[in-house]
Amino acid sequence: MRLDIRLPLGLLFLIFGLALSLFGLLSDQALYQRSLYVNINLWWGVVLLVFGGAMVELGRRSHRRMAGSVNAESGRKGASGHE
Repeated sequence: MRLDIRLPLGLLFLIFGLALSLFGLLSDQALYQRSLYVNINLWWGVVLLVFGGAMVELGRRSHRRMAGSVNAESGRKGASGHE
């Protein structure tokens, strides 16, 4: 079994994105006066959430594809009688 780094990294980005988005939503808007009232924390939290979600989805697809190829390979070995 091969290690796919996309799953743990995706989960990490999802957690950080959620925390940053919540901070952006719940923080005082006066904090963003210097950035022309653009809620930087909220926007970057959303970016991290999207990136983390994409990483998790790509990792899941890869895991399913590898599991499918292992199942197909073991089925062929059993049918032919050779290992």
